Amino acid sequence: MLRNLVAYLDSVKSRDPAPRSRAEILLYPGVWSLAFHRVAHRLYGARLYFLARAVNHLSRFLTGNDIHPGARIGKRFFIDHGFTVIGETAEIGDDVTLYQNVTLGGTDPANGIAGKRHPTLADGVIVGSGAQVLGPIQVGSRARIGANAVVTKDVPEAATMVGIPARQMLVDVTAYQREFLPYGTPCSDCYDPDRHKLEQLQAEVQQLQKRLTDLIEQRDAKAVSPDDDDIPLFQERGRA
Repeated sequence: MLRNLVAYLDSVKSRDPAPRSRAEILLYPGVWSLAFHRVAHRLYGARLYFLARAVNHLSRFLTGNDIHPGARIGKRFFIDHGFTVIGETAEIGDDVTLYQNVTLGGTDPANGIAGKRHPTLADGVIVGSGAQVLGPIQVGSRARIGANAVVTKDVPEAATMVGIPARQMLVDVTAYQREFLPYGTPCSDCYDPDRHKLEQLQAEVQQLQKRLTDLIEQRDAKAVSPDDDDIPLFQERGRA
């Protein structure tokens, strides 16, 4: 048990550059909310619903996170900061990270019968602060949900979703998803201002080159095949 706790604390430290020691991580509200949930989930499975809810309410009061006792959560789950809500039928895989103010919420079933109402997050998913993931949808492994995004449809594996409603970014993220990046943002590699400016200039040059190529092709086509308006003029000159 102690070995598992040490491994969990190390996994948190690898995802958060702030703590200086494992002991400091033990004060994190996300760590305590997960510990409370493990107890509440066991009570829930034993049909001791009132006690499970009591533990849940105590956890919410102390940590600010509201995790329904019925939610299924895998290994090395980490809530960075707090004020997160996770619904009853939510399922979370291993090594998932949620930032503050995230909601894994439910939608009203169309048939009126309670069932799977909350999302399923596969292994290695990162959900940015303020994001809302709603309904019985599937979020693929290593996917990233941007801050304040609203996701209501399935998310492919390794995709990055942003916006309201969330849409997939046309960026290949597999190159920098081999290891966890704190806050999910590779600032030094992909968001350098000078590099961004250079990429904009390169895109403008490519557009100008394409436009120039099109104009040259139009000019050559005109020289080889004269317009219909010019044919009578050529014919008149021939007769003269």
